[in-house]
Amino acid sequence: MSDPSQRAIDETLLEYYGDRFDEADRLVGRSDQGRIEFERTQELITRRVPAGARILDVGGATGVHAVPLAARGDTVTLIDPVPSHVAAARAHGTFDVQLGDARDLPHPDASVDAVLLLGPLYHLVAREDRLRAVREAVRVTRPGGYVFGAAISRTMAHVYTSTIAPAMDPEPARRSPYPPDWVALLEHGTIDVSRKGFPGGHFHLSEELADELTDGGLTDVEVHGLEGPGGMPLEVARTHDATLRDAAMLLARRFGQAPGLRDLSQHLLGIGRVPSPG
Repeated sequence: MSDPSQRAIDETLLEYYGDRFDEADRLVGRSDQGRIEFERTQELITRRVPAGARILDVGGATGVHAVPLAARGDTVTLIDPVPSHVAAARAHGTFDVQLGDARDLPHPDASVDAVLLLGPLYHLVAREDRLRAVREAVRVTRPGGYVFGAAISRTMAHVYTSTIAPAMDPEPARRSPYPPDWVALLEHGTIDVSRKGFPGGHFHLSEELADELTDGGLTDVEVHGLEGPGGMPLEVARTHDATLRDAAMLLARRFGQAPGLRDLSQHLLGIGRVPSPG
């Protein structure tokens, strides 16, 4: 039987993404932070995976990343657990779409050149479930191929929860100076899964993400901060200013792999290769 916390997240996830939240708008509409995350993710993928590749986009939502990859000539299959995402992704008509789960991929061994896990890892509570998703990605990727795993920075999740969100609340709740849920997030990367809002299963440190990808069977693992130190101010301001966006992008590219500084991005992207036999 699955973990009760995970069952709660799975149920909330369907309702959250199905009825309340537009992931595509977050990445390309709401603020320039989302645009930087999208562009940085695309450049890190396409820098390593040549056009014409077979790509499995697991947790690909409505196809925000699948659309440009298919347009450059990749054979893309998108898998997502949210029925409304699947329906919207199918409407593009340029790639295959399936309803499914990252922990049990309906694909044969070594059948693709790359797997994108750009959402599943931060919706899985237990480390073993996250490792299962990574191992499934490794299984279906050919030797020498790439697996990309996204995570939400624990550092920035804590900054938002403990500082930014209360400051933006016109009627902040009365609470102890450092309540237990903030401590749990900072120390363990967990939140109260019974609360309303984003159905986060786990929030990573960059070193932790690297360890999970390595333990899942990948080699040559590297972790990049996607938005850089300037991403959160752009998200809070909901700005669309080209000068500020370019400055934030410069910071993101310059410090994306710097230990410590990469955790100042809202999102982390771990990258690893599937080892060759022997």
